Amino acid sequence: MNVSKLFRMQRALDQYIETEHGLQEADLFDKKVLALLVEIGELANETRCFKFWSLKKPSERQVILEEFVDGVHFILSLGLTCSLEEEADVTEEDTSASITEQFLLVYEAVQLFKKEKSAEAYSRMLNDYFALGRLIGFSAEEVEKAYVAKNEVNYERQQQGY
Repeated sequence: MNVSKLFRMQRALDQYIETEHGLQEADLFDKKVLALLVEIGELANETRCFKFWSLKKPSERQVILEEFVDGVHFILSLGLTCSLEEEADVTEEDTSASITEQFLLVYEAVQLFKKEKSAEAYSRMLNDYFALGRLIGFSAEEVEKAYVAKNEVNYERQQQGY
């Protein structure tokens, strides 16, 4: 996965949004953290991995991938906000966690990053999130392609007054 390419695309999208909404000087860190947490929740909801009480199947793979990529947008944006894009390195470490356990690890990592804003905490958050994607069944190439497609959709939405 070309993370540098994704950071460049996210930087351009962030700058576009901030300019369009007059937010160039705004501190958006907490809002981005909350947005990421919401996206992680939406992803969990689509996977239905925690819904032990329900027999309903998970959403279609493409829906789950799009939700995953929404989270990638905010993780990249947070890295840019804290000037950590140079520190970002996605590793392909295997995890023995279940999908539900990995979601909880991701939530913990987001909270740690919110508190510390360190390169180490960012790396953990980034890698825990991508490990979740691998557990769900997404390849790096698939995520990159879906990110590029969703980035275009995000621009279109902004231009239409989203």
